[in-house]
Order: sequence, then structure tokens, then C-alpha cells
Amino acid sequence: MLRKTLSTAIVSSVIATGAMSADLVTKTSPHSVSDTMDRLEAAVTGAGATVFARVDHAAGAAKVDMELRPTQMLMFGNPKLGTPAMLDSQTAGLDLPLRVVVYADAEGVVNVAYHAPAHLAETHGLPADAKYIAIMTGALDKLTGKAVAAE
Repeated sequence: MLRKTLSTAIVSSVIATGAMSADLVTKTSPHSVSDTMDRLEAAVTGAGATVFARVDHAAGAAKVDMELRPTQMLMFGNPKLGTPAMLDSQTAGLDLPLRVVVYADAEGVVNVAYHAPAHLAETHGLPADAKYIAIMTGALDKLTGKAVAAE
């Protein structure tokens, strides 16, 4: 129970402080949190990546009698990209697989947020010009773009 409460608190803290962080990429979605996450998960699997976890933080909060606006996180990756990053610096495993959070803010606007892969390079001393950083950047933009597309 404590683990779930801490998880919820950490995500809330990251969302609240991350909005000011330059390495955080945020997009708005015209869909609900659940629909946006479904679209993201479909885009990820359609691209051949592996979904490792889908976490419903609001459901976790409800289990401990706390209320959290809709918030879900998808953890996914591709060993063809992540392994070279970890070969360059094994501490990159702290931030891999990649994660995207989808949440409704206080006004009910649905947001999709993730750390820019350039942040991964900075944090773990990876080469900024590494091909895998460029591919991760493009993939995250494309996948989240599909999740928030109006159609």
C-alpha cells in the first residue's frame, strides 16, 4: 500500500515540477486519457516496439482512498535502441525503457508528456550525436503524434 501511495506521489510531483523542465516534451490531446493511451499503445505495438507496462496511477490512488485526476503511464522500448545506449552507459537503464505519461490537468485538458531523449544523453553522458538518440527522438514524436491526432 505504501509503495502505491509513494508511486502516486512521485508521479504527481514529476508532473507538477516537470512542466517547468526544458527536457520535458508535452503535447495536448483531443481525446480522453484512456483513449489517448489506447492510441499510443496501438502506435507503439504497430511500430514493433514492446510494451512493458501500462500503469493507471488514478486507479492506484483509488485503491488507497485517494483521488487523482486520470493519469496513465506507458513503458515501452526496443532493445535495438536501448541496448546501444546502455553499452555506452549502463546507468541509462535507469531511464530505459522509455516512458510516456498521459494525464488530465486541473482544467481537464489531456496532456501527453515525456523526457526528450537528449536529456537521456545529458544525464548519462551518452554521445549527443548518437544515432539511437536521434531515432528515439523521432520515434517518440511520431508515436505521441499518432496518439494525439484528431482523426
